Amino acid sequence: MGVLSNKIAREELKPGDHIYSWRQAYIYAHHGIYIGDGMVIHFTRGAGQETGTGTVLDLLLVSSSPSRNTDNPCPKCGDQSRLDGGVMASCLDCFLFGGELYIFEYGVSPAFFLAKARGGTCTLASSDPPEDVLHRALFLLENGFGVYNIFKNNCEDFAIYCKTGLLLVSSSSVGRSGQAASYVATAKTAVSIPLLSLTTSFSGLAVVGYGMYCVGRYCASRLDSDIGMRRDVSKVPVEKLVGQLGLDKPAKTTGMNKED
Repeated sequence: MGVLSNKIAREELKPGDHIYSWRQAYIYAHHGIYIGDGMVIHFTRGAGQETGTGTVLDLLLVSSSPSRNTDNPCPKCGDQSRLDGGVMASCLDCFLFGGELYIFEYGVSPAFFLAKARGGTCTLASSDPPEDVLHRALFLLENGFGVYNIFKNNCEDFAIYCKTGLLLVSSSSVGRSGQAASYVATAKTAVSIPLLSLTTSFSGLAVVGYGMYCVGRYCASRLDSDIGMRRDVSKVPVEKLVGQLGLDKPAKTTGMNKED
């Protein structure tokens, strides 16, 4: 993979890979864990599920839900229209939802991380072995990953936990998601931008310097929020995950059995 693109061909996928696909004109990406045989385990927000954020971003998340075509259900996934979100297994085509396939990178350098101006594509954290990743994903498929929240418990958070086993120990901070961290970093930077318009005597050099300050602030915020840099995380065995740190065990919504 390179700085410009994380695209990957289907034939290059390996079980345990963290993959994603952009939605809504590259505004938001949906993430999951490839488990082999053309199947992906992912964490979704159902069309009628509340997220508790109350933001316009909630409107974008319906695209992360399974395809709801009851007249012509997917021959591999079956009819997933009955599912109300949660952890589920879908075929690669349904997961991609018409989008392109990308792979999330682990163990990158800080320079590489910051070169990817968009969050939610890579992390400094190292991935655990594929067998551990698959064990977590399959366990959570049966036991759930709590209530979806765009900033604290989303599809990227799910995939990152499956890959690393790292969980936040602080409930007041943003989740592990690089996408959420980018939104927060952008908001923090935007707060300082109006200060530029309050001073009309800025020279060209001062304007450039202020722009560099804003970029630096954005980059520092993103880096500090990365799962590989944070100190408010700990390794939590998946067997102990359910019921801890506010993750309530929901009803099963696996989507694996067409007859359920």
